[in-house]
Amino acid sequence: MGYELFIAERYLRSKRRTGFISIITYISAAGVMVGVAALVIVLSVANGFEAEVRNRIIGADAHIKLNLFHQMPMSNYVETLQKVSTVKHIVGASPYIEGKGMLRKNKTVEGALLKGIDESTIEQVGDLPNTIVAGKLALRPELINADSSRHHSSGFPDSNQPLNNPGKMSGIVLGAQLSYKLGAFIGDTLIAISPTAMTSFLSAPQVKKFIVTGIFETGIFQYDDTFSYISIESAQDLFMTERAVSGIEIKLENLDQADGVKAELESLLGYPYHARTWYSMHSTLFRWMKMEKWLFTILLSLIILVAAFNIVSSQIMIVLEKRREIGILKAIGASREGIMKIFLYEGMIVGVVGTFLGLIVGYGVCWGQQTFEWLSLPGDVYFLSTLPVQMQILDFIVITIVSLGLAILASVYPARRASALDPVEAIRYE
Repeated sequence: MGYELFIAERYLRSKRRTGFISIITYISAAGVMVGVAALVIVLSVANGFEAEVRNRIIGADAHIKLNLFHQMPMSNYVETLQKVSTVKHIVGASPYIEGKGMLRKNKTVEGALLKGIDESTIEQVGDLPNTIVAGKLALRPELINADSSRHHSSGFPDSNQPLNNPGKMSGIVLGAQLSYKLGAFIGDTLIAISPTAMTSFLSAPQVKKFIVTGIFETGIFQYDDTFSYISIESAQDLFMTERAVSGIEIKLENLDQADGVKAELESLLGYPYHARTWYSMHSTLFRWMKMEKWLFTILLSLIILVAAFNIVSSQIMIVLEKRREIGILKAIGASREGIMKIFLYEGMIVGVVGTFLGLIVGYGVCWGQQTFEWLSLPGDVYFLSTLPVQMQILDFIVITIVSLGLAILASVYPARRASALDPVEAIRYE
């Protein structure tokens, strides 16, 4: 880099007549540091929330859902399951039935999404067993009678009825919010109503009794307020699908493999099979979260931009202060490009120091939150007890590029002014 970097560093450290200018330069570096640290922290928190929401949604749903076009019932699902299990990267598959209906307890009626699941395979594709906060996952009559033990949290009181099933009713697991709205708790009896059989004004809906055996809570309002789970056999009776199912839920080794596996499934099974990935099922939410993250980046970059204006002002004052030195350098043979490089290097040094310190501060705060959980969240308001943080190397790279880019751009105008000085005019009165 030659003499340019050496002179730039000397100008920044000089305090003989430019002490005040040096203070402004230090403030500029501090401004860059604050902006970079704020970007690192905010983007890491945004990543943490996105990861938590994604994991909870995918835990309640699946990585891939395999259905038929036009939501036609899948009657040969056993054969389809065998084919699906041969596809690479698939670690679990489970059939399901999903339909809309109503749940009634006494005079209280609520709309609900009733989902029939296979208890023997549901754990392969979802986190439902881990989200049970009261009771247990027992949907078939024989499982309810086999073990009447249960657990519950203080937020979900027991019914006065014991958890037994003399009438051989099937079990149902309710979302926490849906349970509150119905006033239904462990051991209560509900009536499920399906409009499937109502083909005319004279026909009656399909009705089936269930006993509440469990309550789940994912922390996602959409699921806790509307979803309920029953056995796949009960769902076949309630929605009159005979031996068919709505589709198959699939879990992968890694959710990033979803697009590739989707294409392979559709190629293997052909029409009328149609696969949907976790991203396509919730594309609006995840696109909004990604856009929100970019908005955070743009808005918080304004802090670095303010620091860049400070760099401009300090560099201009250095140019005015060093007119004589610039004139001497030009008189002894320094080129315009060399003078320009001196002041570009000064801005780069300020940007590098501020960026480096900001990355260290941001990383330290995020690491401390991950390790010691300094900031907690009220569990009764949010679905998390602590502020989630997830650092990504790509964020650090983008922040570094933005910060250094703004610092260098801020030095361009003062550097051009310095390189345009006439050496004769600069040293005439010295």
